[in-house]
Amino acid sequence: MTHPHIRNHTSEILSDDWAILKKHRFEYLRRDGTWESQVRQTYDRGNGAVILPYDPARGTVLLTRQFRLPAYVNGHSEPLIEACAGLLDKDDPETCIMREAEEELGYRLREPQRVFEVFMSPGSVTEQLVFFIACYAPTDRIGSGGGNSEEGEDIDVIETTLDNALSMIRRGEIIDGKTIMLLQHIKLAGLMER
Repeated sequence: MTHPHIRNHTSEILSDDWAILKKHRFEYLRRDGTWESQVRQTYDRGNGAVILPYDPARGTVLLTRQFRLPAYVNGHSEPLIEACAGLLDKDDPETCIMREAEEELGYRLREPQRVFEVFMSPGSVTEQLVFFIACYAPTDRIGSGGGNSEEGEDIDVIETTLDNALSMIRRGEIIDGKTIMLLQHIKLAGLMER
């Protein structure tokens, strides 16, 4: 990959375990026309997908609650309330998110709608997330959800109204960025007002 504002780019793997941590050295062409040497690190765990199922007839959404070590290490001891998400694992985003919805939520969703693609933390994390929404109904439930125990997942499924979920953001109970974005998207798009 080449870019006219980047030259002499080299990278070194610092860690290759659950994800790949690399140190990059490069020269960057600044807006004033001077070249500046920079050193940065990137954390690469692959790309992912996230979905928020919503039921316009009942005004509800499906969310998950699970322990997140990085949040814990940063002083947040409670499990996080989030939209269903997962890494692509060599699948296309639609296949990934349908699989994750069955594993985590216990629902077989139809016709997920792609709404946007986002870099959530582009200063250091390479991951790009594809965001989806999908209608669901109680009849779409095919299991109890809870995640894949072989991957260490222990997930609670939460069904709540959109209004309550938005109140949970205001109360600081939902603090996950991707989840807040999808909840606000559902509200702003007027998808519950059919």
